[in-house]
Amino acid sequence: MSALSQIAAMEGRAVTGSDRDFDNGRNQAFKTALERLGIKIFPQDGSGIDRDTVEVAVSTAIEDSNPEISKARSVSARIIHRSELLSSYVDSFKTIAVGGTSGKSTVVGMIFTILEEAGFGPGVITGGPLVTLKERGFMGNAWLGKGPSAARGQGHIMVIEADESDGTIVKYSPAIGLILNISKDHKDVPEIKKIFRQFAQNVKKLYVNADDPELADFKTGAELFGRAGFGFRLEDLKMAMFGSYFRLNGVDFELPVPGAYNIENALAAVRVALDLGVKLELCAEGLKKFRGIQRRFELIGEAGGITVLDDYAHNPAKIFAVLGALRRSSGRRLIVVYQPHGYSPTRHLRRELVESFTGGLAAEDILIMPEIYYAGGTVAKDISSEDLVKEISARGRKAFYFKQRGDIIPMALELAALGDIFIVMGARDWTLSDFAKELFEKIKRKISRG
Repeated sequence: MSALSQIAAMEGRAVTGSDRDFDNGRNQAFKTALERLGIKIFPQDGSGIDRDTVEVAVSTAIEDSNPEISKARSVSARIIHRSELLSSYVDSFKTIAVGGTSGKSTVVGMIFTILEEAGFGPGVITGGPLVTLKERGFMGNAWLGKGPSAARGQGHIMVIEADESDGTIVKYSPAIGLILNISKDHKDVPEIKKIFRQFAQNVKKLYVNADDPELADFKTGAELFGRAGFGFRLEDLKMAMFGSYFRLNGVDFELPVPGAYNIENALAAVRVALDLGVKLELCAEGLKKFRGIQRRFELIGEAGGITVLDDYAHNPAKIFAVLGALRRSSGRRLIVVYQPHGYSPTRHLRRELVESFTGGLAAEDILIMPEIYYAGGTVAKDISSEDLVKEISARGRKAFYFKQRGDIIPMALELAALGDIFIVMGARDWTLSDFAKELFEKIKRKISRG
């Protein structure tokens, strides 16, 4: 929603909006970034909508009883789902839509960075803020771009994150579509496959990850990418904690992000860029300049041999991949603070979450879980982080539950020892980054006092 509002503002349209988090005093930096673009933020009580309001775009999280909906109806404003607004942009640009359960934001960022380096002037609409756009003073998850010419039109590329979580991905008919992987997340695998089959039919040119067995039925008629062949010769892989290195068809690549999963993400981005006419050497240059995505293995700081990281990993596949990357590259003790996002997703993924931590953590590692993040709205609170902690503990892993997230820090400070890696994980709640920063500052203070 924030990305769409920014694109509309960058086009010169008058934009207003509201967010429950802003009303609750959270994510004020995001609010400031939106206001800097001329977007007017109101409380979520309908006060931002008047008779001059033509259109009201809403997310799936907005209930029909929301005061914004009532006010929009009272002034006869057109009410559309955010996917309809995004679809209008998909149709207006030469759009590259990146889909998949995991890795979407990173692949979007990689493609965008390569195409910028190659002079395409692309735009981007995504979920995870790009660090390079934040460094330009923007929120980071939207950029209109200039295209080959200053005006929107033929050849102006827009790279978007196509989210399958609410099924609206089927509304998009992009020029290019990618399916990175499929695993259980907001929906079960059969339901996700059904959604992606419709997406595949709508795409003019489809790219599919041949390494994912769940995508075996999607290969026919698609362009394939992966680690084994398909025009790629992958050699000399080296994994470090904050980077990955390899040779691709004789060209050296350096990624400032770790893990085998990010090499797979890079192969997806390179495959599309090559077909758009970008030379392999220029792909390597672009990826070397990739600054990453906010809250994707983001280094908060290092002090006294202790490292603090912040990561968006929230579903089982992402959690297992991140823990595996840390385990292989560092060999150090992990202290994980994981905040589940939403009662419904946690209930749906309970078994898989338990398995991801049981399999991803070593005996010496420690898991700390605050209560499930509640974003608002009507939901059954019939599951707790404590339920997961009990199951993980019963399987031989060290796991602890805290009802209040702020109460975690004293225990974390007591646990902190030379060589430890603290990683804060979870989605939707951007104040997790603030928590990670607070944790690091207090660890640093403890070390300075000796």
